[in-house]
Amino acid sequence: MSKQQNDKDTSAHSEHEGETGPAHFIRNRIRQDMAAGHLEQVITRFPPEPNGYLHLGHAKSIVLNFAMANEFGGYTNLRFDDTNPIKEEQRYIDAIRVDVRWLGYTWKNECYASDYFETLYQYALYLIEHELAYIDSQDAEAIRVQRGTLTEPGQNSPFRDRPASESLDLFKRMRAGEFEDGKHVLRARIDMAAPNINLRDPVLYRIRHQHHARTGDDWCIYPNYDFAHGQSDAIEHITHSLCTLEFEDHRPLYDWLIEHLPVPSQPQQIEFSRLNLDFTVLSKRKLAQLVDEGHVAGWDDPRMPTLAGIRRRGYTPESIRAFCTEIGVTKSESIIPFGVLENALRNNLNPIAPRRLAVLKPLKIVLTNFPEGETEWLELPNHPQHPDQGTRKVPITRELYIEQDDFMLEAPRKFFRLKPEGEVRLRGAFIIRCDEVIQDDDGNVLELHCSLDPESRSGQPGSERKVKGTIHWVSAEHAVDAEVRLYDRLFSVPNPSADKDKDFTEFLNPESLVTLPNAKLEPMLAELNSGELVQFERTGYFTPDIDSTSEHRVFNRAVTLRDGWAKIEKQFS
Repeated sequence: MSKQQNDKDTSAHSEHEGETGPAHFIRNRIRQDMAAGHLEQVITRFPPEPNGYLHLGHAKSIVLNFAMANEFGGYTNLRFDDTNPIKEEQRYIDAIRVDVRWLGYTWKNECYASDYFETLYQYALYLIEHELAYIDSQDAEAIRVQRGTLTEPGQNSPFRDRPASESLDLFKRMRAGEFEDGKHVLRARIDMAAPNINLRDPVLYRIRHQHHARTGDDWCIYPNYDFAHGQSDAIEHITHSLCTLEFEDHRPLYDWLIEHLPVPSQPQQIEFSRLNLDFTVLSKRKLAQLVDEGHVAGWDDPRMPTLAGIRRRGYTPESIRAFCTEIGVTKSESIIPFGVLENALRNNLNPIAPRRLAVLKPLKIVLTNFPEGETEWLELPNHPQHPDQGTRKVPITRELYIEQDDFMLEAPRKFFRLKPEGEVRLRGAFIIRCDEVIQDDDGNVLELHCSLDPESRSGQPGSERKVKGTIHWVSAEHAVDAEVRLYDRLFSVPNPSADKDKDFTEFLNPESLVTLPNAKLEPMLAELNSGELVQFERTGYFTPDIDSTSEHRVFNRAVTLRDGWAKIEKQFS
């Protein structure tokens, strides 16, 4: 099968962790290769550049690469594309390792493009010796102008016919560090009139006197991505080099280099559409701008679409893999609604997350006919739909907290929560009636005095009396104090980069983080660890933040119970 064939998009799904899933064009392509006897196993790679944190777009690639290898009896390498020492740091390498493992995947080999610097250098010498590359001594601007345009052919460099012996000498001297940055470059000799600009004698090597994190000062010339990537694939015997569509125009160069070098294998590059998610940005450059300009608290800010950020916010690896399965593998660019990501998390957590009581904006109520100084312990289910998850004991006392939004002084007719002389049921307890409202001189509600109906206790004979509203609550005496951070979409418009005349940061959502410093939680939530998720009843799914301590508990909202943006999104459709 030709590497240049026109890949037909036959489906819109990928599989989940190596399980055979619906057909898509990459899976079909691999099946055909296997059936034709072209290979015995599939070897893929995930090749991030360690110059930032991984984001959701990378997750799509990770899931696809590992799943294809797993399904077809092979393995995946984690290869760091460390060919640009100016921007790359060890902390990014460490973060990438954590992210891939968190998603649930284990690579066979951890590789680096720098592992192959000597081999790549020998390949470059091979091209020069076979008159397939030459040293160009022009500056970058002259080379750029001579490349031409999409409608006009390029112009030959005045150094294009430089003898191989002279180019070899210069390249070795470049390697030895004799020249300053920008003095010379190595270019492939292909075709300056090629319709594909990437074939117009592309630059393969540049001089860069820069310390490298792994190779130190051993090198002062570095290969560019197009030269390093394909040859690294071949060295590692990668069978299918899966990458996003922006590399489609680079495939002819990828193939040209593979075909003209003595590489040990013949990998094939296959492109698929990248992830585009509304109400966010998935550009590493723009994410770095958000961090550098202080719009967010760092790469792991829970509003960021980085894997570190969404993990801290409370997203699970299962939900991300399910999301990648749902959005599919196609060659058609599309924008995925942010709600699809949120629903993946809701679907994952709904059957498994324990239920807990938490009051985010507390209003005190006093049960005037509840014995003063006594505590009653209620047996409440951990999950109402799953009795197998057991129960826990929750204290109820004379003084409780309810949500401020669950009371209205002047309530409309269809307000079914608490109001003066109105009744509601306390979740898992009994019906109460609001008898008196205590206010300050400005009319602000300070607390409510209520009476309970002892015959209405949940689960007891005589408890069948119905009221239309049920609200949650927390015992004031036993409440755990906490700060709760309500995270929401980072931007207020679906495509913050659409207006080229404005900086995308102008569309940041001012309510992407709302902090509630005085939340009251049921006692069991004091024992929750970072990464554990629960549902705050009637509110959403939450997890302790890494900032949380025993003295100052902090909880993040991972996702609301329902999609509150559906109506807003219709305004933009």
